[in-house]
Amino acid sequence: MAQPSASKDSATLADFLRLLRLRKSLILLILSLVVITTVAVTAFLPRWYLATAKIRVEKPESEVKLFQAQSSSSYDPYFLQDQFKILQSEKILYPVIKNLKLSTVLAPALDSPEPLPDAITYHYLLQKMLRVESQRSSSLIEISVYSEDPTLGAVIANEIARVYSDDRINLATSDQREGFVKLRGELIAQEQVVMLQRDTVERIRKDLNISGVDLNARYSDMEIETLRQMQNSLIALSVDAIGRKTRWERFKDIPFEERVSLVNSELIPDINIQNLLQAYLLADQNVTKLKARLGEAHPDLISAIDNRAKIKEQLDAQLRGYENALEIAYKEAEARVTELKRQLSQAKVDQILSARDRMRPFEEAAQKLEDETKLLTTLKLTLRQREIDFQVPKRTIEILNTAEPARRPSRPSWPLNSAFAVLFGSILGVGAAVLLEYFDTSFRNVADVETRLKLPVLGVIPFHRDPLDEEGDPAETEPFRVLHTNLNLALKPGEAASLVLFSAGPGEGKSTTLHRLVRVMAAGGERVILIDSDVRRPTQHHLADRPREPGLSEFLLNRKTLDEVIQKGLAPNLDFIPSGHAPGFTLGLLHLNRLKDLIATLSGRYDKIVFDSPPIIGVSDASVLASAVDGTVLLIQHRRNPQSMVVRAQQIVESLKAPLLGVVLNQVPLNSGDDYGYYTNNYSYYSEGSGRRRRSAAKPKSPGRGGDELKLS
Repeated sequence: MAQPSASKDSATLADFLRLLRLRKSLILLILSLVVITTVAVTAFLPRWYLATAKIRVEKPESEVKLFQAQSSSSYDPYFLQDQFKILQSEKILYPVIKNLKLSTVLAPALDSPEPLPDAITYHYLLQKMLRVESQRSSSLIEISVYSEDPTLGAVIANEIARVYSDDRINLATSDQREGFVKLRGELIAQEQVVMLQRDTVERIRKDLNISGVDLNARYSDMEIETLRQMQNSLIALSVDAIGRKTRWERFKDIPFEERVSLVNSELIPDINIQNLLQAYLLADQNVTKLKARLGEAHPDLISAIDNRAKIKEQLDAQLRGYENALEIAYKEAEARVTELKRQLSQAKVDQILSARDRMRPFEEAAQKLEDETKLLTTLKLTLRQREIDFQVPKRTIEILNTAEPARRPSRPSWPLNSAFAVLFGSILGVGAAVLLEYFDTSFRNVADVETRLKLPVLGVIPFHRDPLDEEGDPAETEPFRVLHTNLNLALKPGEAASLVLFSAGPGEGKSTTLHRLVRVMAAGGERVILIDSDVRRPTQHHLADRPREPGLSEFLLNRKTLDEVIQKGLAPNLDFIPSGHAPGFTLGLLHLNRLKDLIATLSGRYDKIVFDSPPIIGVSDASVLASAVDGTVLLIQHRRNPQSMVVRAQQIVESLKAPLLGVVLNQVPLNSGDDYGYYTNNYSYYSEGSGRRRRSAAKPKSPGRGGDELKLS
C-alpha cells in the first residue's frame, strides 16, 4: 500500500482539479441537495420584518454654562458601550413593555393563552427581537427590532428611542433640580436674615434719634476702606463655602454604586479616577469576551475577574478619597470664613472703636445690612442663571429618524441563504469528493498497477457510450487492437493458445470487453472461438444475439457433441459456444479433464480459444478454467474495487500455477489524467480516418452514460 500513499502525499493542484472533474456528479448532487433543502427550509421559515430607529448620543457635560464658551463633545467608545447596555437594560425595556402592553401582544408568539410575565417578555424582546449596534468611531446608534408584524416592530423601535431619550433628559437635569432645591432654601434663609437686619437698623436709628443718614455713605479714611475690603472678601468666601458645602452634600447623598457614572472630566476632574475607570471598563470588557469562550473554571477567566475586582477596589477607594477631599475642602472654606469674621470683628474693635463712638453701632448694623443684601442679590442672580440654563435644550441625544414599517421581510434572507447554501454545498461536495478520494484504495494509474501487482498492463480500454458499436469511430476499436497485439507478444508465437479473461468481482465489464476483443482478433485474420464458461450468469449469447443452448454445460455433461454446441459465423473467422442451460450445473474439478480435452480438440481448428469466466473471488468456476488454459488475463475496472481485492484475485491465480499474462484496465474515463491520458489520446490520434478523428474530437465521450452496458458480467 506504499504506492497509493505516496501518490496521495504528492498530490498537486492539477490532481485536485482532476479530482473535481472526476467527482463533479457527486459534487453537483450534494450541492443540489443542500440548495434544495435550504430553499425548502427558507420557504417555510416565518417572515421577520426589520424596523430601525437611528439616534445620535453625546457624552453629557456636568452642567450647561450659558455664559461660558461651550466645548465640543468628543467620541468616547466607553461611553457608547455603556449606552448599549442601558438601551438593553430593564430600566428602558420594562417601561416599553408596559406602555405597549407587549406582555399581551407577544403572548401568541410563545403559544401562551395568557399574558406573559414581564421577565419572560423582556428576555424574548432582548434575545429574539432587539439588536443595538453602532458604526465604528461614530456616536450614531441604530435601534433595530425584528418582528413578524412590520407595524409592531416600528412601534417598538420608536418607543425604545423615546423612553431612552426621556431617561437621558431626566438624568441630565436631575443634578440641576437637586441644586435648585438647595439654592432656593439658601435664598429663603438669606431673605429672613436681610429682613431681621433691616429691623435691627431701624431700631438703632430710633434709639439714636438718627434721621436723614445715608446708609450708602462711604468714609474716605483708609481704615474704613480696609474694613470694607475685608467685608467683601468675607462675602466671597461665604458664597464659596456654600458652594463647597452643597457639592459635598450632593456627592455624599449619591448611592455608592452610582458614583461611577459621574466620572468624567468635569464632574470629577481627577485624572487618576478617570484612568482607573477606563482600566475597569477594559477589564470588564475582557471578562465579557472570555466568558463567551471559556468556562468559569478557566484560569484566564479567573485571572481576568480578579484583575477587574482589584481595579474596582482601587476605583472605589479613589471615590471615597474624593468624597473626603470634598468634605475637607468644605471645612477649610468654613474655617476661612470663621477666621475672616474673627479678624473683621477684631479690626472693627481696633480701628473703629476710636471713631464715632455714637455712630458706630448704627454704621455696623447698616454695613451688615448692606452685606447681607449683597449676598441675597448674589443668590438671586445665581438662581436665575441656573433657571435659564435649565431651560436650555439638552443636546445629549437626538432622534435622527423614526422607524417605519418594513415593506419586505428581512429574515429569512433569500440571497444570503442561497449564497450560504451554494458556499456550504460546494464545500461539502468538494469535501466529500476529497474524502472519497482519500479513502479510495483502488488503483489510480498504470504505475500503481504495475508496481503493486508486478504485472504488465496489456491494454487500457477507455470508456465508451456504446461499447458494442463497431461502426463508430475507429479510435474506439484501437484499444482492442493494442490489447490483441500485446497478447500475441505475451504468448508463444505460432501456437494455438487458450485464454481466459477473469476479474476480481462482478460488474467490471469483462464480458463486453472480451466480446469486442475476439471480434478484433477475428478481423485480424485469426481463427477464434469464443466460449461462454460463465454458466451461472451467462452474457455472451445476449451480446451475440444467439441462443443460449445447447452449449458448454451440455457438452461437459455428454448430452451434446462438440459440433452440436458450436455456433458458426458469429463473425468472419469467429465461432461461438454459449454457456448452455443445465439447471444446477457448475464447473468443478470433475470437468477439468473434459475441459482440457475440449481445448486440445479446438486447438487443431482455431488459433485462439477464449473463455469468458465468472469472477474468480467467491466462485470456483474461474479457478477450474485457470487450471486448464494456456494463459490468464486479469481485468480491472477503473476505480471500482479496492487494491486488496485485486491482489487477492492475483494470489488465487498464482496459487493455481496458472500463467498470468498481464492486466487489462477497463472503463478508463477520457479525463482521468495521469498516464491514462497518454493511452486514450494516442488511440484517437493514431486511429484511421482524419475526418472521423475530427468528428470524435468535436464530440468527446462523456463518462456519465453507458455504465450499465459495461457492467454486464
